[in-house]
Amino acid sequence: MPAPATAQPPTALLAADAPPRKRQSTYPATFAARVAGRLKRPLGDPFGLTNFGVNLTRLAPGAMSALRHAHAKQDEFVYVLEGEPTLVTDEGETPLRPGMCAGFKAGSGNAHHLINFTDRDVVFLEVGDRTSGDGAVYPDDDLVAVFDPEGRWRYTHKDGTPY
Repeated sequence: MPAPATAQPPTALLAADAPPRKRQSTYPATFAARVAGRLKRPLGDPFGLTNFGVNLTRLAPGAMSALRHAHAKQDEFVYVLEGEPTLVTDEGETPLRPGMCAGFKAGSGNAHHLINFTDRDVVFLEVGDRTSGDGAVYPDDDLVAVFDPEGRWRYTHKDGTPY
């Protein structure tokens, strides 16, 4: 019996047509509702990219990109395409508009996220590497995350108790 055919990655695709993540949040249930209104479309996955990830992310009015967090090993970058999100960092709030970008160096400890305080959708690209052994801290919440060797986020309370 012949081996099953392996699907070839596309040569190109329209970003807005990329399938959305099957599961929009990996946060524990007690936190997942806080990112309701966020829709992520992974853009690197259809091409089989494994060293970094790219998401086309849409925030409905009132939605946030993530809980405010800081990565230990993963650099992050965002580029605003549509709308006017507010970037919240340790320094405070910074309004963004299309064409603006922001970067977050791994290990800086500067926690960040975007919030859509407007009445229009916000669309942005987010780029991050997939460094093994990464972790994230959430200064506003009783939450710590570790990126395991299988490529999944594992969450605990700050005292190490699992969710």
